[in-house]
Amino acid sequence: MTEELKRIMESRHSVRQYLDRPIPGPVREQLNACAAELNERGGLNMQIVCDEPLCFNSLMAHYGKFEGCSNYIVLAGRKAPDLEERCGFYGELLVLKAQELGLNTCWTAMTHGKSRAVLKEGEKEVILISLGYGRTQGVPRKSRTAAQVSDLKGSDPAWYREGLEAALLAPTAMNQQKFYFTREGRSVTAKAGRIGSCLKIDLGIVRCHFELGAGKENFQWAP
Repeated sequence: MTEELKRIMESRHSVRQYLDRPIPGPVREQLNACAAELNERGGLNMQIVCDEPLCFNSLMAHYGKFEGCSNYIVLAGRKAPDLEERCGFYGELLVLKAQELGLNTCWTAMTHGKSRAVLKEGEKEVILISLGYGRTQGVPRKSRTAAQVSDLKGSDPAWYREGLEAALLAPTAMNQQKFYFTREGRSVTAKAGRIGSCLKIDLGIVRCHFELGAGKENFQWAP
């Protein structure tokens, strides 16, 4: 993992209050280009909606303490058993790109109103991500240790440890961090917890972080 990528992961925190500042055209173009590429790779229909304040101006959004949010990312795709996990994986790649471009985000499952997503037949909206320039950069959250979320041993290779460190920087619903990694040689298994919210989405997010941290060339996901 490069130092720049590590910095982006470490600096990205959930932000729910936003400035009344539009996203400039060139930044929108970069985000849309990234979303198009990730949609192609992940078989998804992620959509970036800008200048639309109604979705996060609902009773549920106020309950979730969202303020001033006029932009968001819609995670959607054709219904499939692995749709939620793919939304987590590729959605987080888009979140990291947004952070790189100076924007702030927050994954949100229920605390918003109706989105303006345009879905095709057979597609499902999975989750939204608020987007914009935050009033603050957010704050770090309490985190579990690598030993609590994996079978990490002192003799394990550096790439495994770095992957786990990156996974621990991943956002999860209510900061639950209900995932567990195991390694056998170059084969890595990641499993979600059994009880909790958005577990499949969270698994996709942490798998994304682990892959970026460990380096795809160093391991393979267990079937």
